[in-house]
Amino acid sequence: MAGASGVWSPGLPSLALRLALLLQCAASPNGAPHHYDPVWESLDARPLPEWFDQAKFGIFLHWGVYSVPSFGSEWFWYYWQKDQKPEYVEFMKRNYPPDFKYEDFGPQFTAQFFNASQWADILQASGAKYMVLTTKHHEGFTLWGSKYSWNWNAVDEGPKRDIVKELEVAIRNRTDLHFGLYYSLFEWFNPIFLEDKLSAFQNRQFPSSKMLPELYWLVNNYRPDLLWADGDGGAPDSYWNSTGFLAWLYNDSPVRDTVVTNDRWGTGTICKHGGYYTCSDRYNPGHTVSHKWENCMTIDKVSWGYRRNARICDYFTIEDLVQQLVETVSYGGNLLMNIGPTKDGTIPPIFEERLMQMGAWLRVNGDAIYGTSPWRSSNDSVTPDVWYTSKPKENLVYAFFLKWPLSGKLFLGQPRAIWGSTKITPIAKGPKERDPTGMA
Repeated sequence: MAGASGVWSPGLPSLALRLALLLQCAASPNGAPHHYDPVWESLDARPLPEWFDQAKFGIFLHWGVYSVPSFGSEWFWYYWQKDQKPEYVEFMKRNYPPDFKYEDFGPQFTAQFFNASQWADILQASGAKYMVLTTKHHEGFTLWGSKYSWNWNAVDEGPKRDIVKELEVAIRNRTDLHFGLYYSLFEWFNPIFLEDKLSAFQNRQFPSSKMLPELYWLVNNYRPDLLWADGDGGAPDSYWNSTGFLAWLYNDSPVRDTVVTNDRWGTGTICKHGGYYTCSDRYNPGHTVSHKWENCMTIDKVSWGYRRNARICDYFTIEDLVQQLVETVSYGGNLLMNIGPTKDGTIPPIFEERLMQMGAWLRVNGDAIYGTSPWRSSNDSVTPDVWYTSKPKENLVYAFFLKWPLSGKLFLGQPRAIWGSTKITPIAKGPKERDPTGMA
């Protein structure tokens, strides 16, 4: 397995402690640490680390060179050069010289005002319990100084900074969020990948020389709590050696006991293999799902990256976002809510406002979100827009009502009250604890 051996050499005390914890927490019946084989049947049997289900709410950050044109979508390069969509072609004709290349946006990705500590404070105030940063999107530009992406990374070009490291340090020093990293397996216009594609992916030069070495580097150097894979480029998991990499991740990596993974590891794996399921962007199954899942969605209804041409109606309101969070958690999922920073490294005010509003709502209602489980009924049979979560060990059921009944009386059809023992307590008990959004 390329790049798997000899990369991480922990000191003896750390290794001893890690081994002791592994034996205590992940031992098989015969006392030996559990070993995962590089096949889906074995990998899929790994229990999901508990922290992820308890977290419920995370923040996604799409940031890259596409934040420079900041027009249309983070797929700007592909829509302009490959699909040649008229609005993108016209945008370039109006604003840039004829010989301008996408790579020329690189130096303009300055991150001039990027302050990792400020970002960390904003994310902490949102009430999120984990975050995921796009270390490399399909354009191939890495937010760290990848030696496998010469002159197309944030240390050699643009910011001249290791963005991933700065944010990792800030998140771990200033917040209680789990640190997650997004990584696109393929790259639209990488010539090595395109050569492999011409061979119907029989050749595997790109994963062996680019993708796998970068993934090993990310894990060994930044030790993410979550690894969010994406972008298979039409190639199967066997081309990416996904099972080999995940076996190393679960057995031998420095995050083997805590790391969480998703399901985007090659064609045919989504919603079928891996850690938790994403199934599709903005996924909502419409009912409770037993396998852990995540609804990854974006505050901007059109784009994941920042857009200068967005209108106010293109953004979800806080009422919309709270409803998505409540509905997602009631069905057993997590909500991963995306924002798009600017090329200068600032979080636009509209995104910051939504994060602050969500944080204010969670400060009042968080007990009914964090660490909960789906109840026997996700929503009410009598009153619409009422959703349920529960904490079985504490014998608690939470009811969210997103619209106050015009009658002034709330009727719940699902709870079965027992006279003398059932107690109903509003979470917002007084003026200082009232939900600022009006949705208790």
